[in-house]
Amino acid sequence: MLPTRRDFRFNLGSRDVLDWHEQGPYVTHFFNTLSVFFPVGERFFMNAVRHYRDQVTDPELKKAVTAFIGQEAMHGREHEAYNEAVAKAGMPVDAMEARVHWLLEELKLYSPKSMQLSATIALEHFTAIMADKLLADERIMGGSDEVMAKIWNWHALEETEHKAVAFDVWKVAMQGRPEAYASRALGLVLATVIFWPLVAEFHWRMVRADKSLKKGVVARLKGYAGLANFLFRSPGALSKTVPEWFDYFRPGFQPWDHDNRAFLERLPEFEAEMARLAHGPKAA
Repeated sequence: MLPTRRDFRFNLGSRDVLDWHEQGPYVTHFFNTLSVFFPVGERFFMNAVRHYRDQVTDPELKKAVTAFIGQEAMHGREHEAYNEAVAKAGMPVDAMEARVHWLLEELKLYSPKSMQLSATIALEHFTAIMADKLLADERIMGGSDEVMAKIWNWHALEETEHKAVAFDVWKVAMQGRPEAYASRALGLVLATVIFWPLVAEFHWRMVRADKSLKKGVVARLKGYAGLANFLFRSPGALSKTVPEWFDYFRPGFQPWDHDNRAFLERLPEFEAEMARLAHGPKAA
């Protein structure tokens, strides 16, 4: 699967970035929280893969690595604009991004390059399995704001398209090394216990900073109950990823074992729609 770098730009205009999801602000803040991680995270991924690029001899994988880096650069750029809009709306995005940046810089400073690549393929696995659920179930975006939904669908499609690239580089880099499996498994465990508590904390900070939300215990409990229902019950945006999370620990795991490339058949239509929007009136 050869990824393609696509230079899409999403005009957020004056839309309400704190309440764009049809399920309301608590679910909106969940997606906005995930976006906080992307610009810094994508740069980390690019650096981790780039370090091993000279070891890749297969010409198709070399092309895929170049396209992977290009796609991640575009994701980072568009999520930077997204995050700026959220910050302007009063959210503490800058402090959160600084925290993620510090964490990843510490990882770069104190861990070997192989562990940085292990963290990359683990986090790429997170994004790939979440992307799969978003693309498989239209309820996850539902009737949300059109442009915001497009950002997440675009990101999900391209995460699917390049989901095995970093993993294939990992196989090249770790070929013949007896610690390869243990390092890969440890990467996912550490990524899980670090990433998701941070997501929970950042979401809580978003909710606390959103002055438009009703205060009080009952209102907050109702908001969090709605988010929990969305993530774990219906449509189950996170709970449905659990089997694939565990599958990562299978010794012979490869991302395309779960072959969902049929979703990529949507890309030509998506590209045509983006071209139409680019040449038409700008989104409000």
